[in-house]
Amino acid sequence: MSQLLDKAKNFIAEKVADMPKPEANITDVDFKDVTRQSVEYLAKVNVSNPYSTSIPICEIRYSFKSANREIASGTVPDPGSLKASDTTLLNVLVKVPHNIIVSLVKDIGADWDIDYQLDIGLVIDLPIIGNFTIPLCQKGEIKLPSISDFFA
Repeated sequence: MSQLLDKAKNFIAEKVADMPKPEANITDVDFKDVTRQSVEYLAKVNVSNPYSTSIPICEIRYSFKSANREIASGTVPDPGSLKASDTTLLNVLVKVPHNIIVSLVKDIGADWDIDYQLDIGLVIDLPIIGNFTIPLCQKGEIKLPSISDFFA
């Protein structure tokens, strides 16, 4: 009896592993706005859904790092659903407090940008499987706002 149960578990595990799963990638990270409290950056994430039904997104977790330290992190609760058999564009707003940017002066240098790493965890609710996290990571340089951006 236990052999039959083990065979059934292995069969199901193989089928689940071979199932198509949603795929995602970060397409862009850009400066969005300057507020009195923070500088806002917008990350655009494309997610393709191979299923013929929409899939709910539980949350989006993000961590924004520069100079080997985390300068912003947070979650986007209940951001909606992935469109059925289509690609969905998700916008992740990252708010970086001004005091953190000031502390990165060594990295800013003459070119007025910072090197960053953006880690995003897209948590979706797949039928049968349950919560499934799609990990994403992007490294690059991003421009800091200039004085004119404060008055635009």
